[in-house]
Amino acid sequence: MSTVDDSQHIMRQIAARVSIPFIQLFGLYVIAHGEAGPGGGFQGGVILGASVILYILAFGIDDGAKRIHQWKSDVLNSVGLLVFAGIGLLCLIQGGNYLQYNALIAGNPKLASHLGIIGIEFGIGVTVAAIMITLFFETARRDVK
Repeated sequence: MSTVDDSQHIMRQIAARVSIPFIQLFGLYVIAHGEAGPGGGFQGGVILGASVILYILAFGIDDGAKRIHQWKSDVLNSVGLLVFAGIGLLCLIQGGNYLQYNALIAGNPKLASHLGIIGIEFGIGVTVAAIMITLFFETARRDVK
């Protein structure tokens, strides 16, 4: 019986190892194209967070905790929020309103809006992914105890 369990465990790990890069690439695609189509930072962040959770489910919580330390997740939470707030503050510094993207680059409001929205989507995506990972770890550890 142990051989069947071991082979299922190995198959699960191989399937995760093969699919996770594609899932993460799709998550980045959703974040990058969120301004022009369906999706965006939140949806892409959920996809990225789910790819990390898939890794943890396939390889175990201990291995997942070794790869994604709590401090990394905390830093990513903060970085995403700082990107979001930083873009808003840059808009204020440039003389616009908070998150008025066209004030970011003088003389080219279309490019400024495009870059501002992409930055916001990136910040939201990073934050959502990190929060999902943190919630998963906190929930899984609570159930183990």
